[in-house]
Amino acid sequence: MIESTASPPLGRDLLERDLPDGLLAARAAEGDEDSFAALVHRHGSSLLALARCMLGNHQDAEEAVQDAFVSAWRRLPEYRHSAEFRTWMYRITVNRCLTMRRRRPPPLSLDTVAEPAAQDAWSQPARSAEQHAATAALSHALAELDAGQRLCWILREVQGLPYKEIAHVTRTSEQTVRGRLFRARRSLQEAMGPWR
Repeated sequence: MIESTASPPLGRDLLERDLPDGLLAARAAEGDEDSFAALVHRHGSSLLALARCMLGNHQDAEEAVQDAFVSAWRRLPEYRHSAEFRTWMYRITVNRCLTMRRRRPPPLSLDTVAEPAAQDAWSQPARSAEQHAATAALSHALAELDAGQRLCWILREVQGLPYKEIAHVTRTSEQTVRGRLFRARRSLQEAMGPWR
């Protein structure tokens, strides 16, 4: 009887805690579904947050991340470890989100949208309303940014990626990332001035 040289399957808890992404990705490329499941579990929430920021819709974000993981599963044999697995997944997710944004129908004009019914003034505290308005103002200010600036800002400020990873995800230089972030922060600071 010939013994298998393949690694024995590991429990999900051990995979999630102890093994680096690179090893999990290599095992997944060999068909180990548990290793891929561990990667999905490890990175799914941060990719979902990224997609939600880019698409502004939870349902679209879930679809984008699911499509990104399906694409990654199919492309794992091509993954060469030149970048961290996380960075590779960010790039796939960003590309999927950009594709979804291009395919979206144009937004409706305000004239065609029905005005929501007025709520009782006592039902929500003024602070909550002010916070909601500030959040809406930030969302609007982000939407007004150039796509490259918005993406760099989301990856840095929301996802906490270092400049080097952002450069890899956006396929630019670190200097370009720093410039985009500077311009994005300056624009957002001007737009959010009344909310300070």
